Amino acid sequence: MKFLIVGLGNIGPEYADTRHNIGFMVLDALAKEQGVKFSTERLASVAEFSMKGRQVTLIKPTTFMNLSGKALKYWMDALKVPVNHVLVVVDDLAIPFGSIKMRPKGADAGHNGLKDINLMLGHNNYPRIRFGIGDNFPKGRQVDYVLSGFDSDEEPMIPELIGKSIEMIKSFISIGVELTMTKHN
Repeated sequence: MKFLIVGLGNIGPEYADTRHNIGFMVLDALAKEQGVKFSTERLASVAEFSMKGRQVTLIKPTTFMNLSGKALKYWMDALKVPVNHVLVVVDDLAIPFGSIKMRPKGADAGHNGLKDINLMLGHNNYPRIRFGIGDNFPKGRQVDYVLSGFDSDEEPMIPELIGKSIEMIKSFISIGVELTMTKHN
């Protein structure tokens, strides 16, 4: 059984620890925990490991956020992973910081990475982990906000929240989206 876990973010040091890159941060922590390293492949940085007899591929698209769907679709097709075994880890302005939710499908909520994935797949029926980054920004400053780092009062909570996200990913791989939602949401 194959699984594809997609962390959304932007490549480059200027984006490294920004709110918009929480998908990359979660996958980096999971790869470290599993003792695997990312290598640059077509359209993405890729790492692989096995867990409970399941083959897990982690990808961090190198296409930039707004073209995330291209990398997801390529790797989904190349590895022949069914859409119900794909999990997208994404930042979410609509959820307060400190909250993490799993959903089996849903709208893009204005998120350009999800918009592109929906466009490339032709639907929005794929599981995702929505990592709450809050919406504490003045009107018209959304881009600055998502591309900024976490506040000093938020930073100490990041490792724990990334840990919770990793538990949700491992649960998704083991027991699926519905049971993981029951357990973690």
